[in-house]
Amino acid sequence: MCGIVGNVLARSDRSPDPDVLRRMAARLTHRGPDEGGFAVRGPCGLGIRRLRIIDLATGQQPMTGEDERVWVVFNGEIYNYQALTDELRARGHRFRSRSDTESIVHAYEDLGVAAFERLDGMFGVAIWDESARTLVLARDPVGIKPLYYALLPDQLVFGSELKALLEHPAVQRTLDPAALAQYLMHEYVPAPRSIFQGIRKLPAGHWLAYTEGRVKIDRFWDATYEEDARIGEADAIARVRTELDRAVRAQLVSDVPLGVFLSGGLDSSAVAAFASRHAAGRLRTFAIGFEDPSFDESAHARRVADALGTEHHEAIMSPAAALELVERVPDLIDEPLGDASLLPTFLLSRFARRSVTVALSGDGGDEVFAGYPTYQAHRVARLVARVPALARLARPIVERLPVSLNDLSLDFKLKRFVRGLGYAHPAERHAAWLGSFTPPELGELLTPPALAGVDGAAGYGEIRETFARVAGASWLNQILYLDLHGYLGEGVLTKVDRASMACSLEVRPPMLDRGVVELAASLPAGLKLRGFATKYVLRRALDGMVPDEILRRKKKGFGIPLGRWLLGELAPLLREVCAPERIRAGGLFRPDVVQRLIAEHRQGRHDHRKKLYTLLVFQLWADRYRPS
Repeated sequence: MCGIVGNVLARSDRSPDPDVLRRMAARLTHRGPDEGGFAVRGPCGLGIRRLRIIDLATGQQPMTGEDERVWVVFNGEIYNYQALTDELRARGHRFRSRSDTESIVHAYEDLGVAAFERLDGMFGVAIWDESARTLVLARDPVGIKPLYYALLPDQLVFGSELKALLEHPAVQRTLDPAALAQYLMHEYVPAPRSIFQGIRKLPAGHWLAYTEGRVKIDRFWDATYEEDARIGEADAIARVRTELDRAVRAQLVSDVPLGVFLSGGLDSSAVAAFASRHAAGRLRTFAIGFEDPSFDESAHARRVADALGTEHHEAIMSPAAALELVERVPDLIDEPLGDASLLPTFLLSRFARRSVTVALSGDGGDEVFAGYPTYQAHRVARLVARVPALARLARPIVERLPVSLNDLSLDFKLKRFVRGLGYAHPAERHAAWLGSFTPPELGELLTPPALAGVDGAAGYGEIRETFARVAGASWLNQILYLDLHGYLGEGVLTKVDRASMACSLEVRPPMLDRGVVELAASLPAGLKLRGFATKYVLRRALDGMVPDEILRRKKKGFGIPLGRWLLGELAPLLREVCAPERIRAGGLFRPDVVQRLIAEHRQGRHDHRKKLYTLLVFQLWADRYRPS
């Protein structure tokens, strides 16, 4: 795992400044503490900070081929690189290393941009094609690895994280109001936007080519939800087992110590179960618990570890540790991310890094096999829609329920459900359930000048466009597609990447192997959500592999006692960074609205944990990055 940077000028008679490249790469040392590498080839400069995982001795980057025509810097892992290497050797290519990076070099020499379709893995990659005077960027199919770029009048600047680009003197820190609106609604900034106007994210499954100032962007992969009615239940169970076993086995390849994150949920338990079959020696597993019992799952993780016979490691997270981490959030992320599970993910990564350099996770299982309660909620909402009077009657009753700050308490779930019923379109309903501020609430929160700059982004139009890309699919598969490209691709995976790479830990999610995703997308919807039973086919596939109690457990998630902490340990920080004078000075939010949210949460009138944390993170981020 690595951090990559680069700068390509439109004019071939000029070269990038090596000192700027070095400053950019230095901001990514946490991603690659082992070594750095740079190459300036005419108008192109490439840089890397490397975390050695495969081929520790000869895998240095930037890497080139026999004729030095193609140069590569690469962040990620290619799991099928050995098969690719054999194939490319047979076609006459000479390899000088055992690195997966070199398979990219020769695959591109052979196939051009079609090579990306052959790569099985997670990657953010930059390729300088010297003969074509072209820079090519590519990001893996589901966006496990990040890649940012800034297209300027006379050059292109890129990097694995936004903070690296800010080291380039030509890159400006101008806040994008549309991105701010999207963040406040979804708790993340969806690609291709970033929080800064002049910086973009390359969307998952896309490549970008930059040739002498001209840019072309195209998609090389997308999930196609075309259900195969010929797949019966028994066949589906067998295929899921086979694909997961293959994916986990492939992702166990490493020249450094490796382990598995184990939460006690179904997905991480599945990964640990398959990994324990193929691990060399006793598998190491890692879990984190909480002092608050309503959020603590460590006992379930322990139960799975005992059943699988793993070498299990466990740590407990305290409110004091959370307070320290919240203040450090801008060190972990360089654009706002309102997912508070970043905090335990970082602590788990830091804990695991003491023993291993690579960890497998269960991320993606919910979005691929339909595991979230929101999918059940959509089914209920479709029934309620047939009797509109039910929603009108339920709303005032639900709103009067007393507030509980326990994890996924009944009142929290019911109030979120009723909130979403106000939207007839399933994509809008889904966004309202998952996000922080709805479009009307955004209209109240933002000052008139800020709202004017947002234009049409203060609504759910973009998420409806994503939903419409699979218009022919079932309603469930449309929602799964939406999560694959939104909540998972730009929220969860960003959280895991930043939290783990801040600790120089590589995290691999076998559930997001392309073969697993494509198989799940082809399954009939009823094999994923059977009535109200989530992840039906996955549970059947794991029967006998993990303890029965894990198969029967309801979805819990990696939550933290945020609502309580905002009343206790985090309350002074919240009051400080969201004080009326600081909010007024920022010019973006109305101080009276922010103070009302804080007061209502403090008085127990409403549970505003999501809204308040979203605002808190933005304020902390703005204090650090000083957007204009």
